[in-house]
Amino acid sequence: MNGGEARIEIFKPFGEAFDLMKKILFQPFDFTKWLVIGFAAFLCGHFSVGGFNFPFGGFPQNQRNPKLISPYWDQWKPWLPIAIIVFVVVVLVLIVVLSWLRARGNFIFTDCIVRNRAAIAEPWREFRKEGNSYFLFLLALLIASMALFGLFLLPVWLCLQFFSQDAGSHLIVILFAVVGVLLVLAWICFAFFFGLTSYFMVPVMYIRRCRALDAFRDVLKLIVDNIGSFVLFCLFGFCLLLGMLMIGGIATCLTCCLAALPYVGTVILLPVFVCLRAFGLCFIRQFGSEYDVWAALPPPSAELPPLPS
Repeated sequence: MNGGEARIEIFKPFGEAFDLMKKILFQPFDFTKWLVIGFAAFLCGHFSVGGFNFPFGGFPQNQRNPKLISPYWDQWKPWLPIAIIVFVVVVLVLIVVLSWLRARGNFIFTDCIVRNRAAIAEPWREFRKEGNSYFLFLLALLIASMALFGLFLLPVWLCLQFFSQDAGSHLIVILFAVVGVLLVLAWICFAFFFGLTSYFMVPVMYIRRCRALDAFRDVLKLIVDNIGSFVLFCLFGFCLLLGMLMIGGIATCLTCCLAALPYVGTVILLPVFVCLRAFGLCFIRQFGSEYDVWAALPPPSAELPPLPS
């Protein structure tokens, strides 16, 4: 950005992203390419369209079975703590593995859009270092968020212990209400700030091949210096998210819930995912060539308009 004179727009980058999506997916249409890019989007966390969950079965019955506890419960009861520990460990391992795949998949999906190609193995190897660094950053962010949440819950627990034997139960209700509102506001601010920062870290790391911490500092400074533009980006992005949820719900109904299945929903709604990711790339490139993912590459097959002056 030349001395802060460049005008940062919202709708123009979205128009560029929409044109780029058409160029990648429909000009010409290649079903194999569509499936491969869909798998890249699936790896980066777009598991399905997020359709509605329809409850099938499980309705309450008029007759209740009085023998809900197995007669062998006393034999299995000593193994219950071990089973809980194993379950927790499996869940944590699953979260870590999925987070690692998501971090690596972000660079694969970005590369598919930037270079207009359907490739998985090549960008997987090319951006291995950046993907692993981004994963460690997200893992540290997850641990920090859990610690912050626990820090907020600690005063609640202490107050509950203090008022547990007190007759003034209304004080507990008021306390829960106040702390609940503060928790929600703090969590929204935390998720908004770090979600926005980590979202734009990917293109910065893609361009400069730097570590996640360096990209975090760069993006943080960029957001602080241009807070108004990024707030508008988030507001418009929130509207796009609502539109995507509506389209996802319609697609789920029209496909008899097939669009709610992992990867299947990603493939069905791939134009939406490509357009949204391209929108972020086209938006940040307005801040200068150092934030343009296409600047350091040969002319891509998906042509884009020149940088705003």
